[in-house]
Formats: sequence, structure tokens, C-alpha cells
Amino acid sequence: MTSLTLIGLLLIIPALTAQTPPATPRMAVPPAPPDVAAAPAESEKTASGIAHKLLAAGNDATKPGPTDVVVVHYSGWTADGKLFDSSALRNRPSTLLMDRVIPGWIEGLQLMSVGEKRRFWIPEPLTFKGQEGKPKGTLAFDIELLEVSSSPRVAPADVARAPDDAKRTGSGLAYKVLRAGTGATKPKRSSRVTVHYTGWTTDGKMFDSSVLRGPAAIFRLDEVIEGWTEGLQLMVVGEKTRFWIPESLAYKGREGSPRGMLVFDVELIGIEN
Repeated sequence: MTSLTLIGLLLIIPALTAQTPPATPRMAVPPAPPDVAAAPAESEKTASGIAHKLLAAGNDATKPGPTDVVVVHYSGWTADGKLFDSSALRNRPSTLLMDRVIPGWIEGLQLMSVGEKRRFWIPEPLTFKGQEGKPKGTLAFDIELLEVSSSPRVAPADVARAPDDAKRTGSGLAYKVLRAGTGATKPKRSSRVTVHYTGWTTDGKMFDSSVLRGPAAIFRLDEVIEGWTEGLQLMVVGEKTRFWIPESLAYKGREGSPRGMLVFDVELIGIEN
């Protein structure tokens, strides 16, 4: 089956994908660290030239591999202390594919464990390599590794059927919380939501993933398949849940759409009621 886009499959108005996420109180933008210009003597250095030092220890021994997905908070500065990017500017962590970030990140993140925060000084050959419009020279990054998961191209082990510990609704929807949320409010049927998601058929074929595309998806819950309309109303912001959605709550045999029960991992990023 060829790759399909959920926005198209769910008959969402294309303009919705271009809208910005709902406004929420801003995180504090971090100032440049005092050692932004050069790595201090106590920092460690890799053979490739990356310098790094530990800022906070992790709470989980899991480390990402070169094809995994990571969730991070980060900020990046040029050597003169200018902030050029930060997840704080978007007011939420970033979900990234390891094989699509700069070489210095691919190497550096594999040194980290979940929960760890580390400062990196990455030389230009391992950053943007002089690309037009990109910051030049050695760049400093503070990175906090929040979560590691397998590539969306790899189906979860329980994709064929919902496990015994999954919860079930009266409609036949099954679901399991993979990560607890930080919010308290749940979306309504008429809410507009911002999510990251991946969808698989029960034989393990991935048919769509916002994670692979990059930007999060934005849509109204009354404009998507019934399983999503019902399921996302059970979630709070920050939560990540796996859904097993029967065909009667998905595409109902619609031509060109995936058939049978479908499995979705969904991360709820924002709600606008």
C-alpha cells in the first residue's frame, strides 16, 4: 500500500494543516550560558570534535539509536550568544527523527539517556555545513532528552490485536495509555486539536505518520473518523495513547483507504475548545 496522508483520508479541510497551534502561556526563553563561546576545560570531547558536559543526570538508562524517534527540549546559540532556535519559542517539546537531524545531534543524542540534560559544542562540519541562511561556526546546544521510541516505520509488537490490559469502550474502540499527560482538560467533539500520530494496519504496515512528515497535524474532532472523535475526547494534553479502531469506526471500507482494524499512536499536543 502506498503512503497516505491522514489529513486526506479523514477529509479534513486542507487549510487546517496550515494553522498555528492554539496559544498557551509562553515558556521562559533561556539566556545564553556563560560558556557559550567555547567548551570549558572540564567538558568531554568525542573523536569527531564534539565537546559536551552533563547538566542533569537521567532517570532511565534508555539511549536512542540512529533511527529512533526522540522527544526533546532544546535551545541553540551561536558562539556570540545569539539564540537561533529553541523549543521554548514553540512552547512545547520537539519530536524528531534521529536520522533527520544534523550529524552532531545524531552522535550527541546517542550519548544521552532519558531524562538527561547535556550541553554540546558542535563544530560547523557537524552542523549545517555552511548552508545558506543557517547559523555558522561552532554552535552550542542545551538538550534535554525526554523520550525515546522506535521509528514509526516499525510497528508496535501488539499491532495485530489489543492486549488484555487495554481498555474498551461500548463502541468497540480499544485503547492503552502509553504516556500520562500533564493537562487536565479533555477536548470536546467540536474542539480543534494539535497532534502527532502514526497509523498502521494490523499486519504491521504503516500507512501514515505526522512524525515522518515533521509538522504536527491540526484538525477539528468532528471532521475526522469516528474512532478519533471518540478516542481523543478521552485524552489530556501531553498524553500519548495507542488506539485499536475497528473498521466500523474508521473508513468503513471506503475505496482507497486502509481496510480493517487500524492502530494509531496519538500524542495530544494542544486543544482549542
